[in-house]
Amino acid sequence: MPAEFLSIHPINPEPRKIARVLEVLRQGGIVIYPTDTVYGMGGDIHNARTIERIAQVKGIKLEKSDFSIICNDLSHISDYAKVSDVAFKTMKKVLPGPYTFVLTANTQLPRTLNPRKKTIGIRIPDHAITREIVSQLGHPIVTTSIKSDDDFMEYPTDPEEIFHQFQHKVDLVIDGGPGGLIPSTILDATDNDFEVIRQGLGEWE
Repeated sequence: MPAEFLSIHPINPEPRKIARVLEVLRQGGIVIYPTDTVYGMGGDIHNARTIERIAQVKGIKLEKSDFSIICNDLSHISDYAKVSDVAFKTMKKVLPGPYTFVLTANTQLPRTLNPRKKTIGIRIPDHAITREIVSQLGHPIVTTSIKSDDDFMEYPTDPEEIFHQFQHKVDLVIDGGPGGLIPSTILDATDNDFEVIRQGLGEWE
């Protein structure tokens, strides 16, 4: 069966539609959703089979995956990673926003993610749909950006084109309006000398 295509208001997400997304996630489904940067793909961090399927869609082995997680707010972060005072203060200034902070994972991070990883990327996107999904779900979702099969555009921006590309690989595609072309800025925050791993939409000096 092809994926479900669901249009959700990007500013005021309809509760019944968010409930439908949650139903798919809780059943182990893969969802494509908008963020404040590019469209992402993910699922419930507690479902091992879902994480394996996401790796398959990405065409990578799970043990070589580098997935991040989306949290609703800063209060979730210490549940899954070790955060220094400096890192926390910095994150408080710029999040929600177009940044991924790479932190040292703690023992509570679900082993469904790459069990060999010692770090985890944390995202709190400035987007109502994604944050409402995570808030209602009650725990983070795994996330990875989706790439276009177009040689001229790295990240797809049109939800209908995204659906056409992924309809037989995922379970639900959210239309939250046009996506961006630039991914998040990735920062290594495992110590207090932050290092830019990838310069993206978020400005960083």
